[in-house]
Amino acid sequence: MAENGGGDGGRLRWCSVPERLQLHGAMLALQFGYAGFHVVSRAALNMGISMLVFPVYRNIIALLLLLPFAYFLEKKERPAISLKFLTQFFLLALVGITANQGFYLLGLDNTSPTFASAIQNSVPAITFLMAALLRIEKVRLNRRDGLSKVLGTALCVAGASVITLYKGPTIYSPAKHLNHGLASARATTFGRLGDAAPKNWTMGCIYLIGHCLSWSGWLVLQAPVLKTYPARLSVTSYTCFFGIIQFLIIAAFAERDLTAWAFHSGWELFTIFYAGVVASGIAFAVQIWCIDRGGPVFVAVYQPVQTLVVAIMASIALGEEFYLGGIIGAVLIITGLYFVLYGKNEERKLAAMEKAAIQSIAEHGINRAPANHVIKTSLAAPLLARSTDHV
Repeated sequence: MAENGGGDGGRLRWCSVPERLQLHGAMLALQFGYAGFHVVSRAALNMGISMLVFPVYRNIIALLLLLPFAYFLEKKERPAISLKFLTQFFLLALVGITANQGFYLLGLDNTSPTFASAIQNSVPAITFLMAALLRIEKVRLNRRDGLSKVLGTALCVAGASVITLYKGPTIYSPAKHLNHGLASARATTFGRLGDAAPKNWTMGCIYLIGHCLSWSGWLVLQAPVLKTYPARLSVTSYTCFFGIIQFLIIAAFAERDLTAWAFHSGWELFTIFYAGVVASGIAFAVQIWCIDRGGPVFVAVYQPVQTLVVAIMASIALGEEFYLGGIIGAVLIITGLYFVLYGKNEERKLAAMEKAAIQSIAEHGINRAPANHVIKTSLAAPLLARSTDHV
């Protein structure tokens, strides 16, 4: 009885916490979880885990976690499956799982966790640009929200270009500040240092830009699919399933070493379980709750926190060095992110004001409002910070 009482008391204490504080606590925990994923993924690559085996196991774990919730929670809202839906899920998997995660691992292997996280801050701006080109998103240059989104997109593109084209001198090298014993222990645990010998920095950044383009494309393509198949967990489950199939097909040609599918240490097993359980399963559930309660802008604003946490974690665990070009690029991308989010927030405020004005006119007996008072709401889904998991 004492145990139950303690549990009930803990739940009551949590429920007594204001919802806003709960949201901030959940988002901070989410950023630490995602930050850990960047560091754990690089550690996995350092230990020699195959870039094809890693995402296969990760998505299998994520699928096993998602399936029960998708099956039981979405029975009533899940439409009957058809060839059209299966084709859409296959394409979503190709863009959002296979290309997205494949480019991410290739980019991470050639750069570092901090820069991978920094470039990911450009996803909302890239998504806005894609949506604008496809005429899904309206661009109004005569209003401050439109100018803010365009300026933010330009800053994100500039930041990504700086990171790709200019590495610059080393600003900070944690290896110089660590004693030999700690450095040796860290190298024994995680393999070679996280940023000690990148293969090709420029190509790594190009891969990461491909990762961001794939992620943004997945968000844009997902929106029309969810309109006809409004069961988000089921869509994600089908996407994971087809992503596993696609990675297995690629592995059949590119990864013929059967020993690559075996675990050679407890750390390898830990990295895969962390990626599947924390970065895919738990993070997905927490993000859905935060989007539902706080909105997509609230979730996206926390994205740069992840970059800071990754920098600290990677410096301690992997001995990551910081370069001038990466720092300048990260600042430009984060600044651009906030300009885009500011523009989206202002757009929502203007849309709410116009909707209220139309309702007020209707209440006073005017049946037909002027055409220039009507505004279409922009897609919220493309400007969400992860996806889902994304990575």
